[in-house]
Amino acid sequence: MTADLWPVLWTAVGQTLQMAGAALGIGGLAGLLLGVALYVTRPGNLLSNRPVFYVLNVLVNIVRPIPFIIFITAIQPLTLAITGVSIGIGAAIPALAIMTTFGTSRIVEQNLVAMDPGVIEAARAMGAGPLRIIATVIVPETLGPLILGYTFLFVAIIDMTAMAGAISAGGLGDFALVYGYQRYQPAVTWTAVAVIVVLVQVAQFAGNWLARRVLRR
Repeated sequence: MTADLWPVLWTAVGQTLQMAGAALGIGGLAGLLLGVALYVTRPGNLLSNRPVFYVLNVLVNIVRPIPFIIFITAIQPLTLAITGVSIGIGAAIPALAIMTTFGTSRIVEQNLVAMDPGVIEAARAMGAGPLRIIATVIVPETLGPLILGYTFLFVAIIDMTAMAGAISAGGLGDFALVYGYQRYQPAVTWTAVAVIVVLVQVAQFAGNWLARRVLRR
């Protein structure tokens, strides 16, 4: 790869991290709330409410399977209304955050479903209310697996940011496409691949380490 492309590469790395960080921060929190809502409203659970659970479950099932490249272009009118732009990083972040929210919700729900229901029953027997059980029992009990789930989610977000180049959002995917594929420079493409691999490995290592620390408590 030529020397003049290195500054462009580092800019692309920054754009990828900016999009991934915003998506994980916004979508990760919203997805946690949605996942908890899915879990507690399940029939027979803490705040059992069949109609609410059904609506939330159907909504997640509708959005999650949509390929991100289609989703990011389909919601451009909404993105334009929210951000005032339809291209660039500002236009990519809402789509990333929304898709991350629905992806996170299913990860959270699956981890909570696997939790021993006896823990909740014990908290109920001690007089704890629903909100207290959610905040002090449900989430803390599943924190280790949730961290691993969020680590997996970060890898998926990196993959989605690569597709955000379709709306000129920049990032490593756009860098590989414009400077590698379109200019017939495979070394540029493989450099972008190598950087993505490093980012993913660092995130995976950090997630595994943090999860181990939490599970040992």
